[in-house]
Amino acid sequence: MPDPRGFLAHGRSLPAKRPVPVRIADWHEVYTNHDPAALRDQATRCMDCGVPFCHNGCPLGNRIPEWNEATRTGADATAIEQLHATNNFPEFTGRLCPAPCEAACVLGIADDPVTIKQIEVQIIDRAYDTGLVTPQPAPEPSGKRVAIVGSGPAGLAAAQQLARAGHEVVVYERDERVGGLLRFGIPDFKLEKKHIDRRLAQLTAEGVRFVTGCEVGVDVSAADLRAEYDAVLLATGALASRDVDTPGRELRGVHLAMEHLVAANRAVHSGRTSTLSAAGKHVVIIGGGDTAADCLGVAHRQGAASVTQLDLYPQPPAARDGALDPWPTWPTILRMYPAHEEGGAREFAAGAYEFVDDGTGTVRAIRIHQVDVARVDGRRVVTPVPGSERELPADLVLLAIGFAGTEPSPLLSRLGLTRSPRGTLDCGDDWQTDAEGVFTAGDAHRGAALIVWAIAEGRAAAAAIHRYLGVPGDLPAPVDATTQPLALPR
Repeated sequence: MPDPRGFLAHGRSLPAKRPVPVRIADWHEVYTNHDPAALRDQATRCMDCGVPFCHNGCPLGNRIPEWNEATRTGADATAIEQLHATNNFPEFTGRLCPAPCEAACVLGIADDPVTIKQIEVQIIDRAYDTGLVTPQPAPEPSGKRVAIVGSGPAGLAAAQQLARAGHEVVVYERDERVGGLLRFGIPDFKLEKKHIDRRLAQLTAEGVRFVTGCEVGVDVSAADLRAEYDAVLLATGALASRDVDTPGRELRGVHLAMEHLVAANRAVHSGRTSTLSAAGKHVVIIGGGDTAADCLGVAHRQGAASVTQLDLYPQPPAARDGALDPWPTWPTILRMYPAHEEGGAREFAAGAYEFVDDGTGTVRAIRIHQVDVARVDGRRVVTPVPGSERELPADLVLLAIGFAGTEPSPLLSRLGLTRSPRGTLDCGDDWQTDAEGVFTAGDAHRGAALIVWAIAEGRAAAAAIHRYLGVPGDLPAPVDATTQPLALPR
């Protein structure tokens, strides 16, 4: 029985972050761990509500009250069992998800919500440390083969579910290492790659085979893939970055954010200097979301001379506006990432209108103006404020303004598939595309979204593939193909 007065005895508390001067000198994760007593105190704040609205915020349907109570009582084996029941990779979600579950926490109506995300990540970390995470190979093979294209969270979740059902699963990844954006898009100070590697060791022991450095549709034909496998899952992500047509976009030094992040991740892995480093440069980041904050943290660690982040929208309030964002919806509030504590300037309601040439084809500055943003007939209308123009020095400009869906590829055309107007791959309620036996899930289907949506869709698509293969028994399927994403800002 949970402690009904636990939230009165204990306030919300997050674990300490490593000091700024220390953490910007390396690439290790920012947060430390709570000691066991402090973690139990935080879990005690969970009231096990009659209607746990934290579920409303979680596409995975995580059993949050159950694993909070197990943490409170020190039942580590039960906690990880409850956590793994709905989530294949809590070590990823606990570090990367913005925690819409916490925004929907009932305690958040009148108090600070439970630290759900931090409890989650420490449950899985402790489970690894105490040997509670082990391979779960299928008792017998099904005789069916499934190819998964893409090794991000959706593809990996589907691979694990299908392998545990006895299917032979082969995951194809065009990069040289497995993990997708988890590997090459997320900086180590948010997700050290050891977490990916030890989970991959588990998947390998469960029978999943990985083929890297292989672009399906080029190195392996679509026809061969269809002939060799009983089903195919396209989990290629939404890697087509949004771009701008601002004058001067062609100048050297103006890059998409992912070019910067991928180069940084490869450099950290190899121990070499990044091919696109911010060292000694005046950096301007255009965008106000997670990707922009990742670029900010990377620029600090690379030794940028200065960093300015431009957000097109006005500065949001520090706390939820109950009239505009009533509980349990996702609130539009000012979100401070650890990278913002590390330095740099943050400009709101600011738009770029020209990248300035230094005379040699390289950017030297960016011209900006203040803007008003409004919605007219459902469209965003951005209006410059007269007389607000000014210039910022800029040796490196990073465009972190979102993604435009999955990338066009020879594979899609050879499967007879076309991208939707949003750049995504459509499917039916059974997760199957217009090509027989070809399924899709994750950002390739949904568009750029939260990691919890990717894992949930991977699990649901795996269940649909299992049914399609005609093998007895059911796999968990937490969402369907028509489920709409939570309304998150921008």
